[in-house]
Amino acid sequence: MSDLLTAPTAAPAEKKPGARRARLLYTVLKRLGTALLVLLCTATVSFFLVRLSGDPVKILLPPDATAQQESVLRASLGLDRPLFTQYVDFLWGLPRLDFGNSLVYNQPVSEILADRLPATLELAAAALAVTLAIAVPAGILAAMRRGRGTDRTVMTSVLIGQSTPPFWVGILLILTFAVWLHALPASGYGSFANLVLPAVTLAIYSIAVVARLLRSSLIDVLSCDHIRSARAKGFGPLKVVLSHGLRNASLPVVTVVGLEVGNLLGGAILTERVFSWPGVGQLTIEAISNRDFPLVQATILFFAATFVVVNLLVDLSYSFLDPRVRTSR
Repeated sequence: MSDLLTAPTAAPAEKKPGARRARLLYTVLKRLGTALLVLLCTATVSFFLVRLSGDPVKILLPPDATAQQESVLRASLGLDRPLFTQYVDFLWGLPRLDFGNSLVYNQPVSEILADRLPATLELAAAALAVTLAIAVPAGILAAMRRGRGTDRTVMTSVLIGQSTPPFWVGILLILTFAVWLHALPASGYGSFANLVLPAVTLAIYSIAVVARLLRSSLIDVLSCDHIRSARAKGFGPLKVVLSHGLRNASLPVVTVVGLEVGNLLGGAILTERVFSWPGVGQLTIEAISNRDFPLVQATILFFAATFVVVNLLVDLSYSFLDPRVRTSR
């Protein structure tokens, strides 16, 4: 009995690489299943909600159209079929990216989206580049100068950026740089000059969010023991932050940046409207105004899929940024 009491406790067995890979695969498949369920719910809700907006036949035909003309057009568009039949056909085409034909343009919705998608991706990529180019240095500088004038200036700018509506920022930029200074075009698409104002407008809010979170995360990390050890070794303040603090502070920042990618694409709706940018956002507003059911459903699914994919990629990136997440899976 005494031998049993004094025997050392066996150390827990480490997870084998095969077991970790199997657990990681299970996590990925679970996330994919959740993503597909979210997209299915989004498709279902959007299908039924858009049909509450009214009858598109009333918009497509002139006001003096007869009831027979309305019934003929409704039959040609397939709107006279039972609602459940239309819903099943809609779901059946989703795996093949077949969203049907636009009621207004009389073209496949997938082709219309393919034509407008490059403009939206270009705008979102430019806005993301502006966000990272300004927010990361601003957050680092504010954390290193905590409590000083530089920190207060950055945090005041962050507060203004988070409190200002993007469409109002766009109008101010148009008045300043297009109307008064004649330095940049107020609208249009095709050149770098056309991209500057909408990209800055779209990035204002994201700059504020990322800079504020990076500052807070860095302040927490800079008080850790390994940062004090690095300073004791004689490393300069900037090297300590960039080499030892930034990576440990990047996990919540990566999460927010991933969410902001989805927000940049979703927020492009108003920005594209202000600057007449021919992207998916502008197309969404036109489709809603025209009650173009297939086009509205496709654009809603596009924005939902963007959020879902970005969140999935951010979740999987944790394993590469933080070894503790990797070993726990």
